[in-house]
Amino acid sequence: MVSPSSSTLHTAYDSKIEGNVIITRVDAAINWMRKNSLWPMPMGLACCAIELMATASSRFDISRFGMEVMRFSPRQADVLIVSGTVTYKMALAVKRVWDQMPEPKWCIAMGACASSGGMYRSYAVLQGIDKLIPVDVYISGCPPRPEALIEGLMKLQRKIEGEESTMDQKKVFLEENA
Repeated sequence: MVSPSSSTLHTAYDSKIEGNVIITRVDAAINWMRKNSLWPMPMGLACCAIELMATASSRFDISRFGMEVMRFSPRQADVLIVSGTVTYKMALAVKRVWDQMPEPKWCIAMGACASSGGMYRSYAVLQGIDKLIPVDVYISGCPPRPEALIEGLMKLQRKIEGEESTMDQKKVFLEENA
């Protein structure tokens, strides 16, 4: 009986990598990375902004969700958190910040004022930020507690996880523009 050479056995089976191999789709890996490394752009316009700031404190610690990196530059952020009363005077500034954010991007309307105008039914207040930009998650309350914002961020993570693949989006884009 002839024994195989040690080099043949080494290339056929390597016990060092057993258990260290992960098989997944590229799109699933991309969506996993996106949902676990969201960089919020805080747009604090009124009292809800205080609760937004409290969410980043050590008591609530959004860093465990990968969202502790608050970016104050729209070109580095991918989640716009609109918190507070959006007046028509500020609406164009919010729209400009939204337009400067790179794709993919998401929006959270935090509080009653950002979601629906709140108690202000006047000519100066926009009745919901969704009249201006698309909103992915609404957080109710006046002002909502930091726990509510964390729940909204977790809902956004679940939404991102379930989004269609980037390859499918590219394919649809190419078909539409062909």
